[in-house]
Amino acid sequence: MPAFTPTVNLMPVAAGIGLRAPHVARVLQERPPLAWLETHTENLFAAGGPFQEAMVRIRANYPLSLHGVGLSLGSVDELDTAHLQRVRELVDRYEPELVSEHLCWSAAGGQHSNDLLPLPLTDEALRCAVSHIGQVQDALKREILIENVSTYLTFTGGDYSEWEFVSETVKRSGCGLLCDVNNIYVNSVNHGFDPHVYLRALPRPAIREIHLAGFTRKDDLAVPILIDSHSRRVADPVWDLYSEAVGLFGRVPTLIEWDTDIPALEVLMEEAAHAQEILDGYQVLLA
Repeated sequence: MPAFTPTVNLMPVAAGIGLRAPHVARVLQERPPLAWLETHTENLFAAGGPFQEAMVRIRANYPLSLHGVGLSLGSVDELDTAHLQRVRELVDRYEPELVSEHLCWSAAGGQHSNDLLPLPLTDEALRCAVSHIGQVQDALKREILIENVSTYLTFTGGDYSEWEFVSETVKRSGCGLLCDVNNIYVNSVNHGFDPHVYLRALPRPAIREIHLAGFTRKDDLAVPILIDSHSRRVADPVWDLYSEAVGLFGRVPTLIEWDTDIPALEVLMEEAAHAQEILDGYQVLLA
């Protein structure tokens, strides 16, 4: 059991955007009507500087989620305690509504990858991830969310399907789930499974946030695949899957991610508005 009282999710049940460097000045100066913002935790690791100063001011005006990419929860190595301490300091400073990390590994033997690498879907890997998630939650004294990641290769064998592995990790660790709908669709195409089965198998009460993003189709490879590139608008089949997710999970805070070929702020706001229409449509159906 966690050594803390799980926090209530105070994030607005609305569609927000990932805050990236090209838009920081406009957000500061114009305070556009954005429901909430998410930034990568590690981007705030540098002590002081203009980005830290900007984020302090932005945090005063917007709900905030910190989304980590570097804790390597699934690694066989021990957690990097220095990294975790810096995360804790940021959580204490910014008091974000949500804190999340990826269910993957990205470091081993002191060597760090620039990728979020897949885990073998085994009970051994699950126990390792659950242990690390527990350490993080105890250190932060709060619930974290884990995100299902996109993958392009899988390990042979294993004890679980991907959706069983994700669900069991949440169940055993007591963490929340950040459901990345785009990643589910990307993996379903890359690995040949039914994304609707995946979605329906997830633990509904644990879902605290949803991510949406655009993918890139690579048809020039020996085996065509989808890449979770975060470089374009959300694709129609992902919007369809998101609509199903809202029907299954209810109205959940939803984020538009866009990390490369970043467009004008208005484009992100248009994508968020589309997600908001779907969220609001669910509310209308309940009335």
